[in-house]
Amino acid sequence: MDSLALQPRLAALAAEGVYLGTSSWKYDGWFGQLYTPERYHYRGKVAKTRFERSCLEEYAEVFPTVCLDASYYRFPGAKYLDGLHGQVPTGFLFSHKVTDTITIKHFPRHKRHGEFAGKDNPHFLDARLFLSSFLKPLEPHRDKTGLLIFEFSRFYPRDYEHGREFVDDLDAFLGALPTGDWDFGVEVRNAGFLEQPYFECLAAHGVAHVYNQWQRMPSLAEQLALHPAGHGAAPVGARLLLKCGRDYEEAVDTFAPYDRVQEEQPEVRRAAADLVKAVRQPNPGRKTYVYVNNRLEGNALSTIAAILDLLGPS
Repeated sequence: MDSLALQPRLAALAAEGVYLGTSSWKYDGWFGQLYTPERYHYRGKVAKTRFERSCLEEYAEVFPTVCLDASYYRFPGAKYLDGLHGQVPTGFLFSHKVTDTITIKHFPRHKRHGEFAGKDNPHFLDARLFLSSFLKPLEPHRDKTGLLIFEFSRFYPRDYEHGREFVDDLDAFLGALPTGDWDFGVEVRNAGFLEQPYFECLAAHGVAHVYNQWQRMPSLAEQLALHPAGHGAAPVGARLLLKCGRDYEEAVDTFAPYDRVQEEQPEVRRAAADLVKAVRQPNPGRKTYVYVNNRLEGNALSTIAAILDLLGPS
């Protein structure tokens, strides 16, 4: 696959407000496809630190956007953001997963959460903390900021007995945000929440439902049938992450180092192409963000190329 051949088509879509990219970018399995090993050589071989520090620049020569996972694990600092934004051209957009300090209601018992593991989160849907610790550092980079995604991991009955309770909390939270100034999106992992009150809440605030192809969620095609894309002025978001029913760790073990497609998902490809077709109707100011993960088929670059082929000539 010649990734450089993707660039004109990706740029043409971006000019229409449709940004298609990958989830993260530091994959040495993409050498010879997207990345040129010689650019990162030190003493005759690829230097891992040099590659991871600077490969974003080569990525941005082809793709107009990327979804940043790192911000999910810690609030982004100014130095870190300055380093990223300095590697990409004008017009490139970073979408961010909002730090889980804002989106976790009850911390799981995981060593990553340290002393907070197993405890309730006092900062769940804390609008003040989000504005000061997440949004404020992004202010200098607003022109290169895409979709800000509130990813809510699966809630359990101890968290919310009914989806309506979540919607009430979400409504109050979104009401405290500058939703007219930034593109926000909500991604849920509870299939039962995908009902009219949830979609109506998002529409009222001009916030995207982030369609997610994920382990325990309805497929992308099923979500699109439930809530068609392309209506209204709110942004549109989609993340193609995993085959339905597949465990994340299983996908990592099966597909690493992500240098080739190992299991095609034609229905997901078709649904993604259908989504893009639906949102390409003129709607000035609205942006659409579609991100593909290596764990879906084994190689996000090839998956994106296949979606573009389904769209036909630009």
